[in-house]
Parts: sequence; C-alpha cells; structure tokens
Amino acid sequence: MCRFLIFKGRDPILLAHLLTRPEHSIINQSYDSRLRIDHRRPINGDGFGVGYYTPGADPELGDGPCVFCATTPAWNNLNLARLAEKTKSSMVFAHVRASTAGVLSETNCHPFTFHSLMFMHNGQITNFHRMKRKFASHMKDEYFLYVQGGTDSEWAFALFLDTLDKLGVDPSGPAGVNGFGHEMIRNAMLLTIQFIKDWSKQCSEGDADNEEPSLLNFAVTDGHSVIVTRYITSQTEEAASLHFSTGSKFIEYEPGQYKMERRDRRQDVILVASEPLTFERSDWVTVPTNSILTINNQTVLLHPIMDEFYQADPSVPRSSNFAASRGLVSPIVEPQASTNVNLPPLEREGRRRLSITV
Repeated sequence: MCRFLIFKGRDPILLAHLLTRPEHSIINQSYDSRLRIDHRRPINGDGFGVGYYTPGADPELGDGPCVFCATTPAWNNLNLARLAEKTKSSMVFAHVRASTAGVLSETNCHPFTFHSLMFMHNGQITNFHRMKRKFASHMKDEYFLYVQGGTDSEWAFALFLDTLDKLGVDPSGPAGVNGFGHEMIRNAMLLTIQFIKDWSKQCSEGDADNEEPSLLNFAVTDGHSVIVTRYITSQTEEAASLHFSTGSKFIEYEPGQYKMERRDRRQDVILVASEPLTFERSDWVTVPTNSILTINNQTVLLHPIMDEFYQADPSVPRSSNFAASRGLVSPIVEPQASTNVNLPPLEREGRRRLSITV
C-alpha cells in the first residue's frame, strides 16, 4: 500500500536528500521496498505527490504549499528528479500511492491541499462506500464541493476541514504567524477519527464480513505545526507502521547512505516516515499504535489516543497480521513497550484521554 514522508527543519533541505538520493528514499521504496512484507503488491506505482512550503514570506506566493503530483510511477518521472535537485523547503510532505480506492488520476494523488493546509493518508477506511453518504450529509457544502477525486483519503480531509470549521477555525482564512495552533489541529483530527469510527460501526452492524478495522495513519499541517496519527480501529491489531527521527542534521556520509547526526539535544531536523529512510536502528523511534504525534516548534509531542481501542497494558502484544496483509508493516524497528519513548515531562504527562466533544 502507500508510503508517506514528512520533513520539518529549522533550515530548508534540498528535496533530493529526501526523495531521490538516499538509497532507501521514499521514491526508491516505491519500487524496491526491502522492508515490505506483503508481496502481492510489490510496488507503489499508482502515482505520487510532493508538497512543500516556499521558504521566506513572499506575499505574492501566499501561505499555501506548492504541490507536484503525477500518475506516472515516481521512479520514472524525470520532472520530479529535476525538481528535487533544484528545490529547497523546511516543510515537506511526500507520498507514493498503491491505490485501494479511487481510479488512477492526479485528483486522487496525495497530498491534498486546502489554502494553507496539506493532508495525506496511509491506510484505508473500511466500509467507506457505505459511509460516503454520511460524510456528504454531515459536512458543509463548501467542503462537500471541495472533493474532486474518489478516494476515502480526500473525503477524510474534507471531513477534517469541516470539523476544524465547526471548532471555530476558518480553514480558508490566513493561518497566522503560528498557524492555527497545534492543539486546535490535533483536536480536529481526533474528532475526525471519532466520526469515522462512529459511522463505520453504524454501517457494519450485523455484517461480520464488513467488520475489518480501518487503518488511519493521517498527516496534516498548516505549514507550522504537524499532526500525524498511527491508528487502527482494533484493540488487538497493529496499525500501519510509522516511525520518527530527530537530530541536528540529516547527512549523506557516503553516496546514497544517510544518517541522522546528533551533535546536541536540539531537534533541528524532524523526519516522520511510514518506512525509515536509513537502516540505522538508532536513528528511528517507532510510534506506538493508536497514538498521535505533534510537531510544534521543532518539538515532538507524543500522546496515546485513549479510546475503546486503547491497550492500557503495554505488555499485551498486538498482531501485525492485518496490517502486513495490506503491505503496511515495516519491521526494521520493534514497537516500543511504552508510549513515553523517552519524552520530556510535558509529553509524559500527556497520557490523559485525548478527546473532545462539540
């Protein structure tokens, strides 16, 4: 299935250092995933997309990202290679697609954008074909009409936009100096997941054949903060894989070989990826299943999502069979035994229930 990558840095990085040059870059993963367990779909060749924010504050360019998408396989697109060698950004989203919903078209390629916001998804919404009417009837016309493609992912983004709007934030308005605020975006994401859970349950009641869990690894940014989920609607299964890495610099120490340099405790570089870009185990931390990761001011915050699918006892193992059957497991890093993952005190205190109501 799909893979995605997020970069947030204090300084801009050449896109080639993320997309094409590393031996295990996200583009190379699209056709040569050494970590893929599922061999039924050996490639992610159903299109790609890269979105990035332009460095500097040029009012003529606005505050939204630039996105380049194509339906050709990422490894076979000369324009992408040219773009990557001449473009720098401090906030980058990249996605390679293996389609599960929606036809092969540019409108179905991630990341999706709405003014200053950018969104992508790795996974699938179970029973989406049955839930689509609920999505449409729930949201305002503005967000219903926003949807151009046929993917469950784009509808999830439209639902997120509608949820953010109903929380009092205008997604089409200026993001401001500090964006819309990481707490507000996180709350909107949690509510989006709650709506999907509720509707999925309603649409699958009494039908055992349609009770597969949904895989909801969502990522969204306003150009300032980043919110990423690793989530599955199951208490016994692992979600699609997700890892992060922080350091002072992401460096190429020999051709094609990269590592995360750590000269001090600063997090000048933050990477979040479905599948690690390096094979250095010490570079990467596995995000625990059913957690939400926030990047705010170059600080990583990690909280458990404590709902009916939360597993309070970290010693109880989850099965990776379902995610593996969808090609969504990268076993390079073993799951952490705790959701604390050596976080500062603020994040450790965040083990409270993360949910809100409107």
